[in-house]
Amino acid sequence: MNATIIARSPGGPDVLELVDRPLPEPGPGQLRVRVQASTVNPIDLSHRAGRLASAGLTAPSDTIELGWDVAGRVDAVGAGVRSFAVGDAVIGLRDLLFAPGAHAEHVVLDETALAPAPPGLPPELAAALPLNGLTAARSLDLAAVPAGGTLLVTGAGGGVGGFALELAALRGLRTVALARPGQEDLVGGAEHVVTSAEGLGAAVRRLVPGGVDAVVDAAVLGIVAHDALRGGGTFVALVAPFAPPPIRGTRVVVQEVLADGARLRELSALAAAGRLTPRVAEQLPLAEAARAHALLEAGGLRGRVVLRP
Repeated sequence: MNATIIARSPGGPDVLELVDRPLPEPGPGQLRVRVQASTVNPIDLSHRAGRLASAGLTAPSDTIELGWDVAGRVDAVGAGVRSFAVGDAVIGLRDLLFAPGAHAEHVVLDETALAPAPPGLPPELAAALPLNGLTAARSLDLAAVPAGGTLLVTGAGGGVGGFALELAALRGLRTVALARPGQEDLVGGAEHVVTSAEGLGAAVRRLVPGGVDAVVDAAVLGIVAHDALRGGGTFVALVAPFAPPPIRGTRVVVQEVLADGARLRELSALAAAGRLTPRVAEQLPLAEAARAHALLEAGGLRGRVVLRP
């Protein structure tokens, strides 16, 4: 059997259930991963609460499937799989919201959604990489700032923001980080650090006259963060309803993450080399998923909450 966290109806953390399901079998081009760690992300909270369904992002269903990130070992392969074998340590991303989630003992994913796990990193840290790392990397691609250009990252003390800062440094960008007070040690690679969103546009413009070339809005501040952007710059939103209008000739794009195994392989290598820093605040058994959701909703964590089957 396969112990799995689901919800049968939207609501608070108390709607989460641990149920037994039949062990899934991989189809052609798929692998089954025995899960060693899976992070809880803000999108899991939104899905559990019914916000994704209300926004039309998921079709009606009898169950809510949870969990995007996975770190574990391959324990079965389907026909045609070439890149992995049974026993390989892998990380991956489940980006199909209607499919069984990664908050389970086993999950089946497409071969293209997986990458080798970072050598030397324990599973709980490796599991913090896929969703946030791929989101940060794609956000920087969309921002398209050349080396020497300027970038504001909001929510810089969080998972996406932290990875975005580290990846920006590798691209030779000058960065301004907006982080919560007390998180300054988490954004050490930034050229400038701002600790309040009040008057953010003016504060950033004092540091970067004329405004930054691009914004990655990991804190979902919308127009407040757009005020720091120069005319003609690029604003990367992570949540579509909070994307600001493209005033002053700016370009506003919405980042949508996808399970890109090839890109995840690159991020895994960077994490193994110490160039990316996944952070974990709490590890809990799978049966305590409700507590994990409550911890994340309470805020103030300095890393991800990880479920360990």
